Amino acid sequence: MKIIKERSRTYKEQAYYKYKINIPEMKLDDAGFKEGDELECVAEKGKIVLKRA
Repeated sequence: MKIIKERSRTYKEQAYYKYKINIPEMKLDDAGFKEGDELECVAEKGKIVLKRA
């Protein structure tokens, strides 16, 4: 998996970006996540944890 940087918009010559991660379908199935689930994110140095909200 890789982190993908994508420009979301430009306003007054300032570019704003959002970041995306493609997660394999098997990993989502293993976690019990489904399309459209609301997730909560907890970030620590060197680790990001996603859990159902």
